[in-house]
Amino acid sequence: KDSSETLYKYYGSIVQNIGLVLFVASVGFIAGPSFFKNLKKNAKSYVLLGVIIILVGAVCSIAFTFILGEGYGGADFAIGVLSGALTTTPGYAAALEAANTDAATSMITLGHAIAYPFGVVGVVLFVQLVPKFMKADMDKERGYLKLGLEEKLKDKGNYFKADEFGVMPFAFAAICGLVLGAIKIPLTSDGYNGTCFSLGTTGGVLIMCLIFGHFGHIGRLSLEIPDKTAKVFREFGLMLFLIGAGVAGGAQLVTQISKYGGIIILYGFLGGVVMTTLPMIVGFFIAKKGLKLPLLNNLGSITGGMTSTPALGTLISVAGTDDVASAYAATYPMALVSIVLVSQFVVTLL
Repeated sequence: KDSSETLYKYYGSIVQNIGLVLFVASVGFIAGPSFFKNLKKNAKSYVLLGVIIILVGAVCSIAFTFILGEGYGGADFAIGVLSGALTTTPGYAAALEAANTDAATSMITLGHAIAYPFGVVGVVLFVQLVPKFMKADMDKERGYLKLGLEEKLKDKGNYFKADEFGVMPFAFAAICGLVLGAIKIPLTSDGYNGTCFSLGTTGGVLIMCLIFGHFGHIGRLSLEIPDKTAKVFREFGLMLFLIGAGVAGGAQLVTQISKYGGIIILYGFLGGVVMTTLPMIVGFFIAKKGLKLPLLNNLGSITGGMTSTPALGTLISVAGTDDVASAYAATYPMALVSIVLVSQFVVTLL
């Protein structure tokens, strides 16, 4: 029995990691072409806002850790709640990767599962209700809408493509990302025997694919992959990752709920409500009062900072224009990188 369970976890881990690499790499390639340009151009607005939203969520998560204490899962449960509150699969994956025990993994999964539903609904309601509470004139707001992104036609030249579907550059970037993620940086005087930080599979692959997606070529060799290829890998990778993470963690969920009782579900839900709502409120007022962003730019950047694609779809309907996606695209990559790093830091250091 023990050997069969070990084998099951082994293969489940393989499926989960393959899905993780496919998903994160495709996200990096999709965001890469605009990421560094927006990082330079909008550092005082969209990019800053993305970081602030995640940091507010991180502070809530750390406070949640100390309020509940180790008796209710500690940092593992809290960071799971944060990833669910922000509906971020890469953040959830980074936390799972940093966890070093089955118990820690199950608490992260439990927290994520409890907070995720309100994480989706909360941001959708926020972008719907704020314009109504402010009695916004949407025609006027559409006139104020600033794209914040300059679309530039890239001279692709006559680059050599290794294959029509972009599988080679995708695989090459993913391998480079795995190497980058394996590098460990000691955080204590004990060196590599003490606590170490690494970007891990999630952070390494994401950063490397952002770089590949930004430059698009090495010499005359094209590194671009078609949008259809990236989207197929993203959805297929997400499916594999959730299969591996969900099935492996499912048996642990019943055990943890039996151990802690229904009260842990209440704590996780309330914590998730705070971690979803407070970052949006803080981000909204900073964008409005400090950064002087118009309403639709403000709400677009909130959906990006909360890494909420469903909320972006809702905002497009509310605004009546696709242009709000520009603010989302400018904020989302930095928020994504920030939540991956925050997830690993909280699990590793607390």
